[in-house]
Amino acid sequence: MAAKNRGQLIKEARTAAGMTQEQLARKVKGLSASDISKAERNEIALTNEQVKAIAKATGVTQKSLLEAPVPKKASSGKTSSSGKTSSSGKTSSSGKTSSSGKTSGSSANTMKVSADEKKLIQAYRAADAETKKAAMALLKKSKNDEIGGILGSLINNPDIKDALSGLQSLF
Repeated sequence: MAAKNRGQLIKEARTAAGMTQEQLARKVKGLSASDISKAERNEIALTNEQVKAIAKATGVTQKSLLEAPVPKKASSGKTSSSGKTSSSGKTSSSGKTSSSGKTSGSSANTMKVSADEKKLIQAYRAADAETKKAAMALLKKSKNDEIGGILGSLINNPDIKDALSGLQSLF
């Protein structure tokens, strides 16, 4: 009988632990339930860190998953910043591998992003220059700037100005 591949072992470990793909994804940073499903079908290649996290979450040895054979379809293509494989074949400067097998950039340039961060990136890329500038200004504001802005808005509100004047007359 042929040895089981990594995807099969991940699925067996998950089901033996009584976990759904969603539950396992919540325990493994940077992976969604969809990613777990794809890994179980050997459609994406996971990083060693992700495989170790899956082993820890499911209670199997890291060695059993790390040393399991990975079918070629999961080990070819491009690896994204979260360790996922894509068939787009595009090359970027973040250490991704193109379909030609060449790697560009450095793996030190990769970064894992959550689903919410991915949505922010997509929205930012689709925005016009003015919106991008406003978004950056908002993200760079400190808490003190934010509080000052709120207080300034309140003080300039005519109703609140009258209330503050009434309070001042009491003191």
